[in-house]
Amino acid sequence: MTDQLPAWLLLITNLPGRNPTLRMRIWRALKAGGAGPLRDGAYLLPHSDDDRKVFEELAQEIKEGGGVAHILALDASSPEQEEGFRALFDRTAEYARIAVRLSAFRREMAQLTEVESRQRLTAIGRDVAAIVERDYFSGKAREQIEVALADAQAALDARFSPDEPRAGGQRIKRLEINTYRGRTWATRERLWVDRVASAWLIRRFIDPHAKFVWLKRVQDCPKRAVGFDFDGAQFTHVDAKVTFEVLVACFGLEADPGLGRLGELVHHLDIGGIPTADGAGFTTIMTGARALHTKDDALLEAMTPVLDSLYAAYSALLANS
Repeated sequence: MTDQLPAWLLLITNLPGRNPTLRMRIWRALKAGGAGPLRDGAYLLPHSDDDRKVFEELAQEIKEGGGVAHILALDASSPEQEEGFRALFDRTAEYARIAVRLSAFRREMAQLTEVESRQRLTAIGRDVAAIVERDYFSGKAREQIEVALADAQAALDARFSPDEPRAGGQRIKRLEINTYRGRTWATRERLWVDRVASAWLIRRFIDPHAKFVWLKRVQDCPKRAVGFDFDGAQFTHVDAKVTFEVLVACFGLEADPGLGRLGELVHHLDIGGIPTADGAGFTTIMTGARALHTKDDALLEAMTPVLDSLYAAYSALLANS
């Protein structure tokens, strides 16, 4: 015997067919409570006192409306079933819709008044909080949207309250591009998504004449080189930001919507989070380029037109949206 409670609560319902008002009310309550639908009339929640209370209140309402309701406590019968249960609570698509709204807000903020901007961002923040409350198994997508929301707030404050003191302890500092021109940059060899995109960003937007060193061991990084995307490098992951996003933030490039959309792609492919439509295609192209080019200089040269094209497409798309 064990004192451990079952992991899941299951609500089984049979609602009267002639009461559409009750049916709609119950459906909305289940959605607001974050219940996962197994099938019509069967809904899951992780086992907790609060969630049991949610189901008990709904069961009482269903019975009072002439329906039938049962609450069962159970464990998954296999790891595969447990994985399937958890998948019912995946909020990635909801966070992705918020990300679209945040991107639109960042593009349109220049045309909005301060009151309009703060109202819109507050509404988005409220919707994020509502998803978080139902996000029982949060992961990279939640981290990503919370960072994006904080970035949008910082951009809003920078525009309307430029003299307000910022929170201390920030690890990302704004840098002058001119002090990083004509430099040697170093990262790990055999480039993958974040490193190749960061090298492209450096050469296109920060240091047009950048020279690159591809390191077999990061300990061999030249002392005068600017390191990126490895532990101890000047530019690498910070909190939920990948190196590409850190470079964009450090050099004040956040207002460029094309780079913002490209950053979303790099972020998802590098550490997960909100999926992007072009992610699978980019991965395929990158994999092929790595197979064709064993030297990183050649690999960067091959991927540069791909990244140029993505950036141009994103910029045009967002300019017309």
